Order: sequence, then structure tokens, then C-alpha cells
Amino acid sequence: MMKHLIRITFLLIILFHQAALASERLKVAVAGLNHDHVFLLLNLYKDKKVDIIGIAESNKTLSKKIQTQYNLPAALFHQDLHSLLAHVTPDAVLAYNPTDEHIHVAEACLPLKIPVMVEKPLATTLYDAKRIAHLSKQFETPFLVNYETTWYKSNQKLKELVDKGEVGQITRMLVKDGHEGPKEIGCSDYFLDWLTDPKKNGGGAIMDFGCYGANLMTWLKNGEKPISVTAFTQQLKPKVYPKVDDNATIILNYRDGSTGIIQASWAWPYSVKDLQIFGTKAQLYAKNDKELLKYTQQNGPPTDIPTTIPYFEHHIAYLEQVLKHKIIPENDLGSINNNVVVVEILEAAKRSATAGKTIVLN
Repeated sequence: MMKHLIRITFLLIILFHQAALASERLKVAVAGLNHDHVFLLLNLYKDKKVDIIGIAESNKTLSKKIQTQYNLPAALFHQDLHSLLAHVTPDAVLAYNPTDEHIHVAEACLPLKIPVMVEKPLATTLYDAKRIAHLSKQFETPFLVNYETTWYKSNQKLKELVDKGEVGQITRMLVKDGHEGPKEIGCSDYFLDWLTDPKKNGGGAIMDFGCYGANLMTWLKNGEKPISVTAFTQQLKPKVYPKVDDNATIILNYRDGSTGIIQASWAWPYSVKDLQIFGTKAQLYAKNDKELLKYTQQNGPPTDIPTTIPYFEHHIAYLEQVLKHKIIPENDLGSINNNVVVVEILEAAKRSATAGKTIVLN
């Protein structure tokens, strides 16, 4: 009898603990499912690291596909975001929809004081970016942008070393971001439909991958925007991407004489996301998410810098801390301040590429 009671008590403790963990998980609603990065969130849901309490998606075929794949209750799905928010009050809304629709998510959520996180970039136009920033400030509610490279420990360690002065004054920043192309790597048709649309995505590779470099450089320059932007775009695969660019180079000039060069492409032989910083004392090279090298001599071998620093594994872990007021984003990689500058850079880059001249920023 005593053993039976002990066993029951033990099971009750486990159930209570599981219930407590479930109650602590972030409760999010999802705006849109046609951005393939949504699978990162869905897998976190599957691993019980986040709770999804509602999904807004107008495409019923796509909704049914995701519902079946992740065994989601049908009651979670709504035709649009306004209908969803009439039924649930999430801790935050995560948007996985076309970039030009981020403004609509802001207008629906921020007046209700519901925090938002969207996939990069913030917006397709500077007008929309500033409108989102205004709403975020007006309603004192966070609006954040998620980039894959934010969670690279190599980038976080690089920034730490830059802030400590270990490279001296930055003279040049070089960011390469790209892959074989969204169609070539197998992005879904739902994603490709808008990713290759000049209005919904705002461009091609210049937006999809150019935003990474603008984001990282604005962060490294502590929020400072460049004084001028020069850009060149190409269509190396016009039959595959007839409506948008698939290759772009963006050059940023700063007041102190330093330069940033962003190389963005859908036409490389393999995937690249790296960051190089040249300074008056040393060069730092973040080869990928984990490897960081430091060069101090012309012909000397580089030093391998450990990147096992404490930082967030993904956007949900970061968002949780922001909502608990343990982190104030300010000029973080995902902050509204940083990302308004990013959109200003991208808009100037598109104007430069079209006009064939350098664009001076006010």
C-alpha cells in the first residue's frame, strides 16, 4: 500500500512539474505560414519549447498541410489576424508572411499592446519602417526582427572583441550572404510566390540577403547610418528569376572614412553567411555560426577564437527575456532602431542600382 502511495505521489509531482513548465512557455500567435522560416517555430512547438495558441492564414490548403504535418488542432486556425486576435490574447505575435505585410501586422497588434516579431527585413519601404517604429513607440510595445545571424555565437563574440578595442578602429567591413538560389535549394512554392515578387519582397537578393549585411554593419557601428550608399544589381539567372535581381553588391561609406561592402546573391555554388572586420590593429573573420579567426600579421597563421559564450540559441529564448523586461533591445540586431536604418540602406541601394549613381543619405 505504501509503495502504491509513493508511486502515485511521484506521478503527481511529475504531472505538476510538467504543468508548471507548460504554463511558463511563451504563448504565441502566428501571422501567416507562407515563409519557410515558420518551420523553425513549428519545430520548437513540437519540442514543447513554445505554445502556439492561434494561427492566421488565408490559404486553406496551406493551413491544412501545416495542421496535418504538425498535428495541430483545427480550432487554432483563423482566416485573418483580426479574427484571430478577437479570440485569443497571445504573449506575442510572430509573423511569417510577405515583407510588405509586416506593416499590417504592426497596425493590428501594436494598438492592442501585443508585441511582434517578424522575419527579416523589417519592411519593403522606409515609409512602412518608420510607421512601424512610430506605432511601437506610441503604444510602448516591442516590434522585433529575427535574423538567423543574430544567433551566431561567432558574430556575438566578434562584436564583444570590437567593443573591447581589440581590432582598433574599424576601417572596413565585409559581409557575404547568399546561396544557390531559393528555388534551387528547394524553398516551397508558397514562399517563392512572394519572395520573387518585387512588391511583396521589395526586390530579390538585394532584400533577401542584403539586409543581413546592413543589419550587422549598423550594429557594429552602434546604430550609425552611412553617409552614402552605392549599389549594383544583376540578373544572372533571368529565366529563373525574371522579375527581380539575383545578385547585388552594396557599398556603404561612413563619416569616419570606414567602408562596408555587402555581397548578396542567389547565384553562388553553395551557402555562405560570413562577416569580416578589418581594423587598425587586427582582422576578425566569422566564417560561419561557430568559427571566429583573428589575424594580426600579414603572413602569420590566424588565431582560433573560442566562441562558447553564453548567448540565446534562438529567437524565442530572446523574445522571452524581452517580454520579461530582462532585456531592453535598444540597438540590438533585432531592434526597431537598427532595422529602420537597415531599410533606409536597402531603399537607397535599390535607388542607386536603378539610377546608376551614389545615393547620399540625409
